[in-house]
Amino acid sequence: MKIQIINKSKHELPKYATSLSAGMDLRANINQPVVLKPLERCLVPTGLYIALPEGYEAQIRPRSGLALKKGITLLNTPGTIDADYRGEIGVIVVNLSTEEFVIEDGERIAQMVIARYEQAEWQAVEVLDETERGEGGFGHTGTV
Repeated sequence: MKIQIINKSKHELPKYATSLSAGMDLRANINQPVVLKPLERCLVPTGLYIALPEGYEAQIRPRSGLALKKGITLLNTPGTIDADYRGEIGVIVVNLSTEEFVIEDGERIAQMVIARYEQAEWQAVEVLDETERGEGGFGHTGTV
């Protein structure tokens, strides 16, 4: 699939790390390092603008290595970029660790997955069909 992209950043286009990768790394496009204190959040620009085809979204997700090793993750995750959005892709980064974290220009801060979606059309009814699970919610199976 071909997706139109404008790259106003100082960095290469996002790419897949391996032939079977689902996500492409997004890089911070900043003029100076950003220091994130514990529990602090900020919007990190990428310098990227995309035009997705109808029926597709871009999901912005945390990078597992940053989450595990540094306690850095994303708020509003997965973030959704709609097919009609034409603004710059920004990433809402949060520091959940007890130490400051410095975001450097060009640092891989998130990953982007392109996914197909469908829009729902609601059908109002009086009752729903029965299932084995029924109304069983959080923890209803008794297992962790």
